[in-house]
This record gives sequence, structure tokens and C-alpha cells, in this order.
Amino acid sequence: MTYRGMDKAALDAAYDNGKAVGSERRDRYLADWTRRTKELAARSGALTGLAYGPAPRHRIDFYPCGSTGAPTLVFIHGGYWQFSDKENYGCVAEGPLAHGINVALVEYRLAPAVRMDAIVAEVRRALDWLKVNLGRLDAATDGIIVSGHSAGGHLTAMMITELGVIGAMPISGLFDLEPLRQSYINDKVGMDEDEARRNSPLLHIPSAAAPQAVAVGGNELPELRRQSAEYHAALAARGLSSRLLQLDGHDHFSVLEELASPAGQLTAAVRDLIDGAPR
Repeated sequence: MTYRGMDKAALDAAYDNGKAVGSERRDRYLADWTRRTKELAARSGALTGLAYGPAPRHRIDFYPCGSTGAPTLVFIHGGYWQFSDKENYGCVAEGPLAHGINVALVEYRLAPAVRMDAIVAEVRRALDWLKVNLGRLDAATDGIIVSGHSAGGHLTAMMITELGVIGAMPISGLFDLEPLRQSYINDKVGMDEDEARRNSPLLHIPSAAAPQAVAVGGNELPELRRQSAEYHAALAARGLSSRLLQLDGHDHFSVLEELASPAGQLTAAVRDLIDGAPR
């Protein structure tokens, strides 16, 4: 079995972000982000562990910006649907918070304990919980912006037609799951062909959806760059609002610093999505 002329060994390499960046550098990023997340949670008065469902990982950390009625960015962590936690990524809230934007970090159950269909449903459930509870959190109730990184970028794209989503920013996302199904990633995720198709945003471009900023690092693996470019092109061909943001000089991990920084390009893109959203 091959995909675009690539066999399993080639696909394994094409989607191995850790190897492409280097395990030491990847681990430094994660350790630094985890430290910064702890510091930011304490400094910002984050509300941690808000339950949107019964499972231990059905949890949201909410970082308030301190302004009543402010908009909210929902961020979904990556980890190829099989590892990572919201506690590794809360530091990305620093950029939006500086501009009066609340940030909610969503956690979900991981493969192999659950299948892809269940993961997508859990993120949808988290958004539904937030929409009901934003008022209680002193946030604006007229829409949310959804974003996520890597596998979280895929989950972001799966949410673009959800009621109340007024903008989306998938970062380094995965929009056609078939090559992932044929790679080492599927050893734990366990998708069959139908499940991969059912959960591939590229294969289900809607006729109407929230505006998107599709972001990817300029130094990322070619397959990651291709996936983002093809997804953006498919949205544009359908007449949907989409910007393709290729962040030059950034790899799969450093790209998130553009959201963690108040002056970052991804922070600016979130502001643009909020400013352009109908009210």
C-alpha cells in the first residue's frame, strides 16, 4: 500500500516531527512550555480542571484576561491524538491575554483508549460546554475562536461548522488522515479507512463555515506544509474565507511561539479573526 508514491517507511519519516526537529530540541520546547504554563496559570488566576464531561481528561483550563465580556480563544493541544496534555500548552495563552482575549485549553481522552470518532466528539462536547458557560466565566457569549496545533489543528478544522464558532486557526494541522493511517501513527490511533475518511476535513469542505487562518511553519516537514496548502486551497475553491500563513523560519514546535507572544503573527491572526467576525 502506498500514498502519493510513498510506502510506510517513507510516510513514517514524512510525519515524524520529533525526528525532523530533533528529540532534544523537542523535549526542550515541551519542558519550557510546561514551566511557563505553571507560571502563567498562577499569575493569571486561571480556572483549572473545569469538567465538561465525566472522564478525568474531560477538562478545560480557562485563562481569564480580566475584562468583562471579552472574546474567547479555545486552544486544542496536539500529540498525534495519543499523548500530551493541556498543561504542556497553556503558555500559548500569553499572547491573546495581552490583547484582552480569554483562552480556554481543552483536554480530551487519547488513543488507544478511544478512537478518532470519540476524540472528535469529545472536543465538540467541550465547545458545547463552553458556549453554555461563557457567561458564568464573565466572557462574551456571542461566539468563540477555535485553534489548535498539529492533531489539535485537525480537531480545530473538524469544528468549523459548529454553532457559535466565529473563526478558526488550525496550526500545523492534519487535514487528510489517509497518510497518517498508513504510517506508524496509526499503530495506536487505530483508524480504519472509513474512519480516516470520515474525519478528514479536506474531504468534507462545507458550503458555509467560519473564516479561517491556516498556519504552518516554513521549516516544517513538506507533508505538513502540503496539507495546510491543500486545505486552504480547498476552502478558497469552495468560496470560504481562508488565509494561508506560512511562518518563515519556524519548525513544528517553534511556530507556537508566534501565539505565545503578544507581538506574534498568530496572535495578530487571532485578533484579525475576532475583529472580522460578525456580531
